[in-house]
Amino acid sequence: MTTEKSMIVGGTERRISLAVKTVLTTLLLIVYLFPFYMIILNSFKVKRDIIKQPLAWGGKHGLSFDNYVEAFKKMDYLSAVGNSLLITCCSVALIILFSSMAAYLFVRTTWKVCGIVFTVMIFSMVIPFQVVMIPLVSIYGGMLHILNHRWLLIFMHLGFSVSMSVFMYHGFIKSSVPISLEEAAGIDGASPFRTFWQIVFPLLKPITATLVILYVLAIWNDYLLPSLILKKGMYTLPLATNAFYGTHSNDLDLLLAALVMTIIPIILLYIALQKYIIQGVVAGAVKS
Repeated sequence: MTTEKSMIVGGTERRISLAVKTVLTTLLLIVYLFPFYMIILNSFKVKRDIIKQPLAWGGKHGLSFDNYVEAFKKMDYLSAVGNSLLITCCSVALIILFSSMAAYLFVRTTWKVCGIVFTVMIFSMVIPFQVVMIPLVSIYGGMLHILNHRWLLIFMHLGFSVSMSVFMYHGFIKSSVPISLEEAAGIDGASPFRTFWQIVFPLLKPITATLVILYVLAIWNDYLLPSLILKKGMYTLPLATNAFYGTHSNDLDLLLAALVMTIIPIILLYIALQKYIIQGVVAGAVKS
């Protein structure tokens, strides 16, 4: 009887604990999503209703898609989204390509130079971008005169991001990719290049998806570096939204519509790759 009562009490406590956790998690979710709800809701309102009735559904003038149409034209959305897609896709592809190969080389070889280079790359991660920001602009703009080029921006994103991605790939390969598979491929006559692309790289899907999400978010939303490199006509989406900021006032209604159009591609990408996110982060960061 005592055992049965303890089991009932224990089961009740677990149900209560689960219910409390569910309620707290739901409240945190509501708090987290509230700013997104406000942005989406007010993106359909005129500026006067946003200021006077930000929480109202529709406001005095009702809901309208005019903000999206006007913002689409004023920010030159097609050109901006094309620039953002080109810069983001090329940067992320090059980061994944070079980082995965470099990390594989660092893990599977005993060359001293690999250890030195890997150590230097790890130390470079602690250097903030703001420290090298002005020298970069001075060198590429004042001396080489090659600013306002999208490929220069892609090259800079690659340089600033490769150290972190090599570190992540290094930990994942060392802990989750068995060397026996590579040895078996070598016995069957596969070259190191073929072994990497046909055996190793497919096993890196979780960490690759994680890095894709992290760097797509970082590069897609980056404002500071593109603002230093690109001029009007090559603006990315974050720079294009600056068109709605004036000296004395802001087009708040158009700005909110532009923000919604800016985040939609990222949300779609995250939904497509979300099942790999936690798996990749844990597998790549716990062991190294």
